[in-house]
Amino acid sequence: MQNEPSFDVKSSTQDKIEGTARETVGKFKVIAAKVTGNHKLEAEGRIDEIVGGAQKKVGEIKKVIGG
Repeated sequence: MQNEPSFDVKSSTQDKIEGTARETVGKFKVIAAKVTGNHKLEAEGRIDEIVGGAQKKVGEIKKVIGG
């Protein structure tokens, strides 16, 4: 067989856990940024919240379709 690219497929539970963790870290970054007035950190936190929420949704969809 030829060398085929391998794909690391995460379980639905792993996606939900990692998504929740990233979303939570993002929320803390936003809080810390507001306290310190750090706009860059606030932007990073907002991005983490959005990406984490999306990853959680991917996990939920995988669970529904049986992945």
